[in-house]
Amino acid sequence: MTPDFLPLKVSVLVVSDTRTLDTDESGALIEGMAEAAGHEVVERRVVTDDRDLIAAAVVDESSGNGGNVIILTGGTGVTRRDVTPEAVAPLLDKELPGFGEIFRWLSWQEIGASTIQSRALAGVRSGTLIFCLPGSKGACALGMEQLILPQLDNRTKPCSFGGLVGKL
Repeated sequence: MTPDFLPLKVSVLVVSDTRTLDTDESGALIEGMAEAAGHEVVERRVVTDDRDLIAAAVVDESSGNGGNVIILTGGTGVTRRDVTPEAVAPLLDKELPGFGEIFRWLSWQEIGASTIQSRALAGVRSGTLIFCLPGSKGACALGMEQLILPQLDNRTKPCSFGGLVGKL
């Protein structure tokens, strides 16, 4: 018997020095995809490319103020201003290395060797799932479609993060 769908609460953090909520397309895409899948987006905000501000936003969203899931977009590249992995990784209780590996493998199919510049990552902090995606719309669509949304759906077999809510 298939269980009923369990909607999750999702926070979207857009890491950018140049985007606002009005000009951000990647975070809006993530928000729309999450809602279309049946999840509730409880927060969408822009955080500047500052390690301390990114970390503070993740701590805030994973400390009972946000939801079950935080999806960050932006700041995963290799320029000086790209500090999302450095801000998030030390906060994780458990890292999920397969996420970044599979994301880059899937991305390879679309952009070839350029995927080597992606430092996408995922993990768990205080029972909250955290995913860090690149800032491009294409990368966000790929990550959401192929990895995040299937894993947030508690009906995905043989297992999913959605089915582990409350056990993380």
